[in-house]
Amino acid sequence: MEKKELIIIGGGQSALACGYYLRRTDVEYVMLDAATKCGGAWQDTWDSLTLFSPAQHSSLPGWLMPDSKGKFPSRDEVISYLCTYEERYKLPLERPVEVREVAKDGDWFTVKTNKGDYQSRALISATGTFENPFIPEVPGRKKFTGEQLHSSGYRNPKELKGKKVLIVGEGNSGAQILAEVSKLADTKWATRKDPEYLPDNVDGRVLFDMASAKYYAKQKGEEFDASKINLSNIVMVPSVVEARERNVLQTNGSITGMDEEGVVWEDGSREAFDLIIWCTGFGYATGHLTDLVDRDERGKIKTKGTRATEMPGLWLVGYGGWTGFASATLIGVGRSAKQTAKEVGEFLKR
Repeated sequence: MEKKELIIIGGGQSALACGYYLRRTDVEYVMLDAATKCGGAWQDTWDSLTLFSPAQHSSLPGWLMPDSKGKFPSRDEVISYLCTYEERYKLPLERPVEVREVAKDGDWFTVKTNKGDYQSRALISATGTFENPFIPEVPGRKKFTGEQLHSSGYRNPKELKGKKVLIVGEGNSGAQILAEVSKLADTKWATRKDPEYLPDNVDGRVLFDMASAKYYAKQKGEEFDASKINLSNIVMVPSVVEARERNVLQTNGSITGMDEEGVVWEDGSREAFDLIIWCTGFGYATGHLTDLVDRDERGKIKTKGTRATEMPGLWLVGYGGWTGFASATLIGVGRSAKQTAKEVGEFLKR
């Protein structure tokens, strides 16, 4: 059984940021990545996905992302950056290693994997959300005989020509997938509420600055005026702008049920579809911690910052606002990773 002071579960952007700061310490650690290749969850996203910010505003700590060919870095450019990053800093990744469960006996965690067991005195979970896609339980959904796909399983529209497709979800993924699928297929868009859009000149840079201002105001106990920009609105990336020009960004309202052939709209009418793509978000990929600590229905664990309050020696990095301001973003995870590395070092010394 391999023993380390620290084990990091995950090999994506959050794990890499933690590794960057830990390499400055004398902590002996290993990173276990279930994927066969570098690049984290970006390896499994749809082909045309891009970041919302220019490269220089989308970097992990220590090394700026190289300039992109387009307005925003593409999926392939992000993957290249992440792969080069882990090689640049010689981070101790082992892959593919699938973590199945974690237990604790005394001061030691036992991480059970498909490649045998590992032990450590401290543990960082950095598995993100991608492996826990969420699809709402719409009445009758299991009766539908057509194809259903979550956005995490969508790649490109090549095989959808001539099909009738329903896109569900009013967020960024729904708008972006609708934009490209509508070029080849007969599409409809189902949303719980009318989609809301950011101004064309607002991208991830502005969103991060606004989110930062909101964060610091909250830290000081001050009010924050969010009336000008809603941080959850759809970003007008080039593909969505183009779809707007084609008058594609039209919602058909919400669905209240499903049957064998399709969906029931809120007005009671029924419509048949060949494929439904659920752009309905994710829970937290913390299933490996089920037997170790209590989780809620979304996979969330009680934390203070990134430290698990009910399990000494456990930290969770990169799960969004739950574990740190903007920690699910490339530019934002560095702050959480830096603080976590510091806390882990102090814990191990004790």
